Amino acid sequence: MRSAFVSALLLGSLGLSACTVTVRPNTELGGSGSNLITRLTPDRGEGAAYAVGEPVQFSVTVRTPGYLTLVALNPGGYASPLVQNVYVGAGTTTFPRVQDGATYNVAPPRGLQRVRAIFTRVRPTADLVFSGVYDGQRWNGATETYLRPYALADRDVQETYLYIR
Repeated sequence: MRSAFVSALLLGSLGLSACTVTVRPNTELGGSGSNLITRLTPDRGEGAAYAVGEPVQFSVTVRTPGYLTLVALNPGGYASPLVQNVYVGAGTTTFPRVQDGATYNVAPPRGLQRVRAIFTRVRPTADLVFSGVYDGQRWNGATETYLRPYALADRDVQETYLYIR
């Protein structure tokens, strides 16, 4: 179980609060661009609206096997990991995975919820925990710090988003 998906974790349920935005076009982030992540979307599609309490899933498609971290950033700037350094095979994986025994349910605050996927082909050696309050600059800085040890060809970052109503 996780401590919170941007808000609160409730016995078997991970609370979400507003979701993602695509990072690949974001020129401020030096960690992306290798095109290893080909798709990241919430189950209703990017930009969809979810009522507080509704479940949400995220599909991530990668070109090669590797390690994935999903981090949620709520409208108030609080970030929390959904999964961290999880091995995924090439192709599409939907989170939460059945074997994880968790659900992601959206939770306040209402507004835009961002979810960032960070992928590396090699097992991450650093255990940087994405938890706390971030502004845009610190959010990208934490991601870049996490990715710095890996070659550009071995890492990628993307974001998606949803709205909590």
